[in-house]
Amino acid sequence: MKVLHVIPGLSPSLGGPPQVALNLVRALRDCGVDAEIVATNYDGSGFLDVPLNQRVDYHWSDAPDASVPVWFLPYQPPALKEFIFSPALTKWLWNHIQEYDVLDNHYLFSYAPTCAATIARWKGVPYTVRTMGQLTSWALAQSRSKKQIYTALAERRNLQRAAAIHCTSPSEIEDVRNFGVKTPTITLPLGVNAPPIDPAAATKVRQHYNIPANTPIILFLSRLHYKKRPELLLKSLSQLQKSLPFHVILAGSGDANYISELQSLVETLGMADRVTFPGMVVGQDKDLLFQGADLFVLPSFSENFGIAVAEALIVGLPVVITPGIQIAPDIAAAEAGLVVEGEEDLLADAIRHLLASPERRQQMGKNGIKLAKEKYSWHTIAQNLIPAYQTIATQKKLPTNVGFHQPIEVQ
Repeated sequence: MKVLHVIPGLSPSLGGPPQVALNLVRALRDCGVDAEIVATNYDGSGFLDVPLNQRVDYHWSDAPDASVPVWFLPYQPPALKEFIFSPALTKWLWNHIQEYDVLDNHYLFSYAPTCAATIARWKGVPYTVRTMGQLTSWALAQSRSKKQIYTALAERRNLQRAAAIHCTSPSEIEDVRNFGVKTPTITLPLGVNAPPIDPAAATKVRQHYNIPANTPIILFLSRLHYKKRPELLLKSLSQLQKSLPFHVILAGSGDANYISELQSLVETLGMADRVTFPGMVVGQDKDLLFQGADLFVLPSFSENFGIAVAEALIVGLPVVITPGIQIAPDIAAAEAGLVVEGEEDLLADAIRHLLASPERRQQMGKNGIKLAKEKYSWHTIAQNLIPAYQTIATQKKLPTNVGFHQPIEVQ
């Protein structure tokens, strides 16, 4: 069986979706599936330095010892944010799409998956769609008019005629149904890889960022974007600075103007000596941050999964998150962190409680490792996805909702 994953780009600037595609394809190949990726060379304001128009073994920063086969096609700038138009990709898909048994399209409201779905229907190749949290009410409210037009022209048809829609949680299924789409769904979480453990991580992080030895580190690691609400975290922490020691690391890239606003807010709150902006952190440096911090906080409006949250869990870092992160029920049930509404006082109280309770943080950390290993293993996810691919490849119908560890029966 040959499977093609289609995604607008693999640039780290696109956040979590590239990591999903790369790690899933790697796991599928380890399970014996001939899986590949096609993407553009988009890299934010520039271009990825990769060979074009040929199949390459692509290595990425978070897994330097691994590689997956990728076809990179040139995009045509200027690219509207995340639309990423590519005539070369169109031609490549038209010429090669019938070489694959199944397409797995990542993302909505973007040219590559839209184009792939359209050509797949024309050529008779079945495809699935990953909505990546883009059908939540919050996400649909962003650029609402443009998305309504795009939906009417292409996206609703793409979703309705897909062989299946891949969801990561029951709440994402609700989003699909609320959007008026009745296509069968496959419900599987996303995964996370356990990094090598560095017992000296806490010391190394404090030395690198000049943080006193006994000062707790609060980590925010994600895109610096208003969707993620780093400003809410900063305002909440301003309530604690007179009573508790802490240092905040806001790791991630983002729009330069927005980052300047965050830096100005830090100055206004009088927290300049308590906050570090290291920019995007990847690979071993990222692993070190997760292992060296004391608490991970992501007060996002909306996340279909939250890869960074799972990365915190797998190394035993307790988390404080908001209900908009769709794995929040798993975390609450496992007691691997605290789930609080996105309000300054509530977030501040949760952080205060955990900073003052090292024993509870330790227990939450153990619970988080157990949860991540049992439920967020890429290998397990790939093994559960393969039967769905096999059913789809034979042009047979999936059950309405296929869940995690649920046998897939052909109907």
